[in-house]
Amino acid sequence: MTRRGIILFAALGIAWGIPYLLIKVAVDELEPAMVVLGRSALGALLLIPLALARRQVLVVLKRWGPLLAYTIIEIVIPWYFLSTAELRLPSSTAGLLLAAVPLVGVAVAFAFGRPAKFSAANWFGILVGMLGVAALVGLDVAGSDLIAVGQLAIVVVCYALGPAILSRWMSDLPGVGVVAVSLAIAAIIYVPFVTLTGAWPTAWPSGPVILSVVLLAVVCSALAFLIMFALIAEIGPVRMTTITYVNPAVAIAAGALILGERITIWTIIGFALVLTGSFLVTRHRAVPTPADPAAAPVIADEELRRP
Repeated sequence: MTRRGIILFAALGIAWGIPYLLIKVAVDELEPAMVVLGRSALGALLLIPLALARRQVLVVLKRWGPLLAYTIIEIVIPWYFLSTAELRLPSSTAGLLLAAVPLVGVAVAFAFGRPAKFSAANWFGILVGMLGVAALVGLDVAGSDLIAVGQLAIVVVCYALGPAILSRWMSDLPGVGVVAVSLAIAAIIYVPFVTLTGAWPTAWPSGPVILSVVLLAVVCSALAFLIMFALIAEIGPVRMTTITYVNPAVAIAAGALILGERITIWTIIGFALVLTGSFLVTRHRAVPTPADPAAAPVIADEELRRP
């Protein structure tokens, strides 16, 4: 890997590893719906001008049906449940449980009529990954926050479905345009939701909370996707899938160092099992390679894991 590839890889690993920490800080003062609105609206404001300059907005809007479905599955639902779950769970635990997305992606592939040919190692990976999730839920969470775990389960399913929708109905659309318009649609959906639920803040949030929302929008959403496209162009979509195994480590480190979250032996065991299982499941699986990384958003399931 070149120096540029290493820098891009490290930057994306951080950008997609710190959202759990930032969400944890933000929901301390803001309602989850307000966090999602702030993040999606700011992200859209940053990316829409770029998409307009590239003439990617109208071409994306013409595919409004799949686009709306993708937006709801990839942003509207999971971002809300992730933010809500972090009211009860440590940010590091949320990051670890979402590392199980590749495992659910197997079931999604079967549901969409594209079952992969599995080797013994792939099936063993599913078993190992499930044991890792069981260790985290049963021994680390200790059954005290099963509602939050259920919310994260919904997030995992959504994050596995999102790329499948892209792959089946929008594989030819420009990536920046899809992300920009999706963020804008999510923000539009959340404005009445925040209003009806009374989620608008009654007092001006503190500096750390404002900074967290801004970083979620700028670094973890808008900038992260631009880095992703650049990284694909640099090292290819297949090698980029390994970013999945970096994000949870960043989430654990950030939670422990900045928030003082406790790391137990079961956290470490669950971390090792989930990531080992995900690695084995995705090993030797076919990955669609876009001809133009900046114009085709569909890569592997694991590559679009934006928390």
